[in-house]
Parts: sequence; structure tokens; C-alpha cells
Amino acid sequence: MIELPKRLPAVFYHTANGNEPVRAWLRELDGEDRRKIGRDVMDIECNWPVGMPVCRSLSHGLWEVRSSISDGRIARIIFCIHEAHMYVLHGFIKKPQKTPQSEIQLALKRKKEITR
Repeated sequence: MIELPKRLPAVFYHTANGNEPVRAWLRELDGEDRRKIGRDVMDIECNWPVGMPVCRSLSHGLWEVRSSISDGRIARIIFCIHEAHMYVLHGFIKKPQKTPQSEIQLALKRKKEITR
């Protein structure tokens, strides 16, 4: 497999004690779902800027990776761009049509921690 250069390398958000909540969430998913999300993240890393249907802007400097996974479910990864890196802030399975404000607020809180 040819390794493409990453224009926007991904970095997982981590808490002060070193926990990586998005990585932990990904580990809970089955292998095929993880691979699908990983391919979508890699698409953004290597081909930034990327638009719909893979990626879209939310607000306040947040972006979402849009992945269709097994059983008709929809996964979202929320990230921001800081110092030429894609900071992966939050991941969840989307249920309502619109991204819940609580998911955006959590990502914004984490973004503030890394951009201080």
C-alpha cells in the first residue's frame, strides 16, 4: 500500500491524566466500523480540504467527519484544526437528524483545552 503524505495529521485529544476518550470510543466499535471511520479520517488527513459528504463545518472552528457504518448507523468525529494538525476531539453515533448541541459543547470544551 502506498503511504500518502498527510497534509493535516490527526492527533487524538487526551485528558490531563492521559486518557483518550475518542480512541476508547473507537475501541468499543467493531473492526469494520473502526476501519470505515479510519479511512474517512485518513481521507481528510491526506486530502485536506475535504468537503461533503465526508466532512463539513459545524461552527466555532469545529468540523465533523461523517461516516456511514454498519446497521445503517451514522458515526461522527468532531475535530478542530490547530497548529497544522487535525485534533480529534469527540466521537459518537448520531441518532437525531441534527448534531446535538451537547455533542458540540463537549467538543468546544475540549478544543479550549488544547488551544490555550
